[in-house]
Amino acid sequence: MAELGILDWIAQHCHTAWMDVLMPAITHLGDKGYIWIALGVVILLFCRKERATGAQVLLALLLSLILCNMVLKNAVDRIRPCDLNTMVELLIHRPGDPSFPSGHTSASFAAAVVLILNRWRGRWAALALAVLIAFSRLYLYVHFPTDVLGGALVGAFCAWLSVTFWKKWIGRVKPFSLLSQRT
Repeated sequence: MAELGILDWIAQHCHTAWMDVLMPAITHLGDKGYIWIALGVVILLFCRKERATGAQVLLALLLSLILCNMVLKNAVDRIRPCDLNTMVELLIHRPGDPSFPSGHTSASFAAAVVLILNRWRGRWAALALAVLIAFSRLYLYVHFPTDVLGGALVGAFCAWLSVTFWKKWIGRVKPFSLLSQRT
């Protein structure tokens, strides 16, 4: 399988002692989308002029959870590369859910693309973190490249859907206007 060849190449050419410490830490930033949820909540609660962006991040994460983790993973039910090549020593616990698409990548790109679409000031740092989290899934041998690509596409779609829905339906009713008057 060509995708295992890519993962084997990464394992042979990119693994170093310090990367073997760094990549699990980066991948854990994406666990259950917690870092992205926290960022969305912080923007929603503390960035008065950007509350809609925070809400859109949270909506995109919810859409990503539903589409990626509840629908596509179960429908495709793809085996993980670490189950095909059992000789690989995993640096993290083996994930128990199916491989396609990558949930870490989907959540990361859902949040980052919302921030890009809204021109949020930290958008490029968020995108860099999303790319690092996506790469960590390959480095750690728990996803195929197409899992990561699929996760990025699902996440970007959820971001677009969130921003579009917000601007067309919710943004018109100014849901944060009462909050803005109090602060």
